[in-house]
Amino acid sequence: MAVSGSGGSRADNGYSSQQPRRRKGPGALATAYLVIYNVVMTAGWLVIAVGLVRAYLAKGSYHSLYYSIEKPLKFFQTGALLEKYLLIAKYLPGIVPSSVVLTAFQVMSRVFLTWAVTHSVKEVQTEDSVLLFVVAWTITEIIRYSFYTFSLLNHLPYLIKWARYTLFIVLYPMGVSGELLTIYAALPFVRQSGLYSISLPNKYNFSFDYYTFLILVMISYIPIFPQLYFHMLHQRRKVLSHTEEHKKSE
Repeated sequence: MAVSGSGGSRADNGYSSQQPRRRKGPGALATAYLVIYNVVMTAGWLVIAVGLVRAYLAKGSYHSLYYSIEKPLKFFQTGALLEKYLLIAKYLPGIVPSSVVLTAFQVMSRVFLTWAVTHSVKEVQTEDSVLLFVVAWTITEIIRYSFYTFSLLNHLPYLIKWARYTLFIVLYPMGVSGELLTIYAALPFVRQSGLYSISLPNKYNFSFDYYTFLILVMISYIPIFPQLYFHMLHQRRKVLSHTEEHKKSE
């Protein structure tokens, strides 16, 4: 975390004579907490990036680098669940132009990939597709949390803003490709082991096929990915064009 649509006008709602209310930002204590949170998350993803580079230099190969950053990846990716409420739903909409649905979907899907697929299906941990989405996530999160930190401090460098709204053009398809290929690689092992599946009969009269569920998850990318991608392209045009106009007016 799908397309953030524009709301109706004030005139449509009978409030054309009133000024639109601005969303209140967090107070001083909340701001301090959010800054600390984002600094910690930025540092955490930097640790993952350094771990990947060191492991690659030591091994001389990019294969199976997942094991070198498995623990910090699980910790910091799961830590993003805090963001789902504290940062997205409550504070960030008033601070940065970010889609709540977009960021929430990304957080939940990445936690799902981390635990329900990569952690649960050990056989896929050596797949190169895992490295594909890990690298995409790592670069994206370093930029994103840096962006949030400087936005909270009201001192956002243009380079970070540009990176936030430009590098996703490559990183997002790269990450999605890695995620889909990893889920696809997990399917035979899930089917063979019956992982997380519940068969009838049972006392709850309920069945669940995790193999089918993963296929449905893969299919869900078809309508969701284009919406999220084009939303980000729209945000890029909106944010960066506004920045250029502001620079010209100075």
